Formats: sequence, C-alpha cells, structure tokens
Amino acid sequence: MTTESSPLTIAQLAELAGVSTATVSKVVNGRSEVSSETRAAVEELIRRHGYRRQRRRSTPTTLVELVFHALEGDYPVEITKGVADVARRHDLTVGISDLRHDHTAADAWLEGVLRRRPSGVIAVFSGLTETQHEQLARREIPLVLLDPADAPARNIPSVGAGNWNGGLIATRHLLELGHRRIAIITGPDAALSSRARLDGHRTALDMAGVPADPELIGRGDFLIEGGLAEAHRLLRLPDRPTAIFATNDGQAIGVYHAAHQLGLRIPDDLSVIGFDDMPSVRWTIPPLTTIRQPLTEMAAAATSMVLTLAQGEPLPQSRVELATELVVRESTAPPRHPPA
Repeated sequence: MTTESSPLTIAQLAELAGVSTATVSKVVNGRSEVSSETRAAVEELIRRHGYRRQRRRSTPTTLVELVFHALEGDYPVEITKGVADVARRHDLTVGISDLRHDHTAADAWLEGVLRRRPSGVIAVFSGLTETQHEQLARREIPLVLLDPADAPARNIPSVGAGNWNGGLIATRHLLELGHRRIAIITGPDAALSSRARLDGHRTALDMAGVPADPELIGRGDFLIEGGLAEAHRLLRLPDRPTAIFATNDGQAIGVYHAAHQLGLRIPDDLSVIGFDDMPSVRWTIPPLTTIRQPLTEMAAAATSMVLTLAQGEPLPQSRVELATELVVRESTAPPRHPPA
C-alpha cells in the first residue's frame, strides 16, 4: 500500500471525512450500520493515508461531568435533577464543576477531566474552545451542550428549549389581556436564549400591530439585581409600562421588589411574567405567571445523548429542542386603564 502521508488515527480520519469518530470506528471494525457513501469515503482515506491503530484506550469511569456557567439559584438544581435521574438508572456518578460566570472552560479544568476519563461531559450555558473540543474528541470523551450560550458548532450535539416561541407566547398573553405598553428585560446580549426571547417578543408585538418602543427594552443579565435596576428605570418613565416581561424568573423577582419599593401592586398596577418556571416562583406573592422551560427534561435528554455517544452509537439528531409553555398564575391581569 502506498500512502501520501504518515498513517492517521481514527480522530484524524474522522476530521478529514467530516464524520464522527464513532462512524470511522465502525468502518474500521467492519460494522454494517454506515451508509455505502460514507463507508467508501472513509475507506478511500484509509487507502490514501493509512490507518494507525491506537493502543486500546482505558475504560471510561462511571462518571458524567456536568459543568455549569455558574452555580447560583434554582437553575442548576433543576438541571442536576435531570442528569441525576438518568445517571442513577445507569449506575453512574455525577461530577459538578462551576466556571464562576465564565462561558468558556479553563484549560486546568479540562486537564482534570482528561485525568478522570468520564463517560462524557455536559456543558451548561457554557462552551469549550475548539482546541478543547479536539482534546476531548481525541480521547473519545463525548460532549453535549445544554442550553448553549451561543450557537453550537455544526458537529457538537446540543439540547435547548423553544426560546423564541416562549418569548412570543409570553408577550401574546399580555397583549390578549389588553396591554399595549409592554416592557421587556432581556438577558445578556451575547446569550443565544436571550436574543431568541427578545425576537419572539418583537414578533408578537409586530403581529398585533403594536409599535416596538426602544425605551421599553431593558438590558438585563439574568440576575435578580439586574431585574431590579432595569425595572426601576422602566417604572419611572413618564409613560410607564403596564406590564413587564422578564426573560427569566430571577429578573422577575427583581421586578417584584422594584414594584414594591415604588408602591405599585402586582397585578393591579403592573402585570409581570417571567421565564423558566422555577419551583420557588409559585410561592411569590402573588404567584408568578411564567413560561415553563423544561430544564429537568432537557438535562435528562442531554445525559441520554452522552451515554449513547459513549457507547459508540450515532445520535438520531444532533440538536434537540424541547417546547416551552405558558403557566398562568396571579401576576398578570388586564390593565386598569386599557388603551382606547
């Protein structure tokens, strides 16, 4: 056999062929569940470059690595529940890391992951650099992004929610109650979910023929303090909003505090709707109307994807998006003085 270069590893062949390492492994090992076109492309690469069989890698530990952008509030608790439910059924342990508000993992964290050799990694509202992706791929440690902060690369599996539709139905609910001065408090500009919820909000206004007022867009950060600060600004406008859509429940709590400090009653003077449906918001006074984001189910789906990849099996789809839904409680009502 004549080759044009030194023999390649499975990971290198996969990169050249534009397929997963699992697919190349199936071709190398003569397994049947690969399309004839893909098989021919991989076999041609092997004929041209050769194949360097690597030493059999050590068996992964019975561990799933779960890395969070930040360990604050109910959000990580709900996600951990979903991962733990699936892990328990497969006798796996869950390891948890906190990036302390960084959206990209540090190299030191990755070095620890490579030493621990988990069955897979789930990165929540965060991501890895291209080099870190390659390091995991070379060790055949699968990665799944959960609620990714930005649009994932084409070959990285991910699980998310219907954020655009959630923004649409939140604003549509307020419109149907008769509100027209509807403010929104967004999340970070860089967050994919924040941009999608804002786009859904704008679409609902446009479909109802309600002009979008730039003054009614508050730039938040998904934190209670950000919701409090932006709500104070919005509620001090000469023509203040009659309703506020806070794009996560934490910011909605901030709106509640601002309304209380300004002597406004919810929902008599101000309707408020959140996003997430965290368990605690049903105990606010009044209980919060919100958009349910199925975090526990999203986490379970991501864990199942990691385990499928760890077993060398292909995923039916690389992007999973679960539906959001409106949960009506007592924080929204028709405006006291509806527009003429």
